[in-house]
Amino acid sequence: MSKPGQQVISRLRQMILSGELPAGQRLAEIPTSEELGVSRTPVRIAFRTLEQEGLLTKLPRRGYIVRQVTQDEIKGSIEVRGVLEGLAARQAAEIGLSDAHKEELIHLLKQGDALFLRGTISEQDLEQYHDINKRFHQIIITASRNPAIEEALSRNEHLPFASISALAFDKNNLSREYRRFNFAHMQHHAAVDAIIHGQGSRAEAIMREHANATLGYAKIFCEQEGNEHEMQVIGRASL
Repeated sequence: MSKPGQQVISRLRQMILSGELPAGQRLAEIPTSEELGVSRTPVRIAFRTLEQEGLLTKLPRRGYIVRQVTQDEIKGSIEVRGVLEGLAARQAAEIGLSDAHKEELIHLLKQGDALFLRGTISEQDLEQYHDINKRFHQIIITASRNPAIEEALSRNEHLPFASISALAFDKNNLSREYRRFNFAHMQHHAAVDAIIHGQGSRAEAIMREHANATLGYAKIFCEQEGNEHEMQVIGRASL
């Protein structure tokens, strides 16, 4: 996907997370593209992507509506992802990494190290980390040599925030985002160390915690009295 396309997806996802686009809000291509200052094509792609992620619902005629999502729904989908990715990590550790997978994982860790070395992070850095993070998880799933895991994850990705690609960040608080994503990167280091050393149980536990920690960066919907909805941050760090 093009960089502008990914930026539009991330921007709309964050607008939903923050409540700027509340549940029930109708969205259409032309006004959204005008508001974001982009063409209709990346907006159209973003709408379809967010529909697949369970954040938007396509209307019968035209446009989309922001879907109401509950805290339990998001928590459940992320926990399922953690179980599946934990299983993948354990099986990868037990089977052993190929030289190619080991080399690429180490390279991804070094790329992440370079991003966080300065002690600060930019929007561009986070976009780069999105790609690093996505590839990191893909390698571990592939290294498990278990097609059933990938198939199950594919089905789960249609639930809100279950997809590893469902990255959102607050560009107005990059110091906080630095702490979250740096924490996630340290978890990557721990997971790779466990897998390389054949420590299946440890690798599984780390990846399950890694997925559950998503609840700490994702601002998720929770029902309030009077049918009002606001975003809630749950306790820990990143994805």
